[in-house]
Amino acid sequence: MKSKIVKNNELYDSAIALLCELIRTPSFSREESATADIVAKWLANKGLAGAHRHGNNVWISNLHFDPAKPTILLCSHHDTVRPSEAWTRDPFDPAIEKGRLYGLGSNDAGASAVSLIAVFRHFFECNDLKYNLILAIVGEEEISGAGGVRSILPELELGGDSAPARSADFAIVGEPTGMQLAVAERGLMVLDCTAKGRAGHAARDEGDNAIYRALKDIEWFRDYRFPLKSELFGEVKMSVTMISAGVGHNVVPAECRFVVDCRVTERYTNEEVLDIVREHVKCDVTPRSLHLRSSSIALDHPVVHAGISLGLSTFGSPTTSDQVALTAIPSVKIGPGQSARSHSADEYVELAEIEQGIELYINLLEKIIL
Repeated sequence: MKSKIVKNNELYDSAIALLCELIRTPSFSREESATADIVAKWLANKGLAGAHRHGNNVWISNLHFDPAKPTILLCSHHDTVRPSEAWTRDPFDPAIEKGRLYGLGSNDAGASAVSLIAVFRHFFECNDLKYNLILAIVGEEEISGAGGVRSILPELELGGDSAPARSADFAIVGEPTGMQLAVAERGLMVLDCTAKGRAGHAARDEGDNAIYRALKDIEWFRDYRFPLKSELFGEVKMSVTMISAGVGHNVVPAECRFVVDCRVTERYTNEEVLDIVREHVKCDVTPRSLHLRSSSIALDHPVVHAGISLGLSTFGSPTTSDQVALTAIPSVKIGPGQSARSHSADEYVELAEIEQGIELYINLLEKIIL
């Protein structure tokens, strides 16, 4: 393989420096322009020419991109949630203490983003790869926003003068998984439900109480079991999480609104779940969106085989990521850090996790692209 050799310790050191710079820079979803600037500038300074920018998304293909070859998309995000009041330290101070790097976004998903950047850099100049590589560091992941990875998929897939000419054949999505392989991911559908009655005076037993109408439907959401079960996730899960009704203690409410959180498995599409719900309840049901879909990859896929050969375990992830936008291609989710630390106060990542993550990403790809 003819490539510029980059020592792993330098890959690691530069990745940590980049992550510290990202932590110092606020990058809330839809407000992550400054960190997109940092990523684009870093790529240019390291000699990785040809990066593209759309909104707050930065992507780049390997130097010897060949439209005749299949392509692997390496994708992670640089936006963060807002810090909670429970933080006991400055969330924008990348402090390193006892082998831990603290800071907002350090674990979710800064560690994955800088590790994938380092790995892409490692392979950037190789001219005899079996696959092309496209690195995409995107925004708006935390809100599944339209300005995130979905906004650049047409350019990645359709090609043209400013983008690769072939769609990705599969993707590696960088999120904190303890460097284990998530081979499926639950989808999410939020339902706004409205039960309608008729207002009246409570003392005279007038009207038709919308709360009582809602109770029957809420009971159905609690008790219904979808027939098809996932081997990884089990059942589709529905939880009533919010409810609102009434204007006064003496007024029978004419309307009761409640919200249902639906976690969908790969056995159903969001549309199928919605149809089943509407068949069984009397309230009006409106989904906030249908695009946060479940995803899965065949267990005999080369990237899954490669991971298993390296001793990685496979699992189904209950949390959503940019995989919801990549359902047209197979994908796995894997990255340094732990999901349980995401969005937590005093978020941190172990430095050793990043070092191991870079090494494992490289070993995983080498089994596929060399």
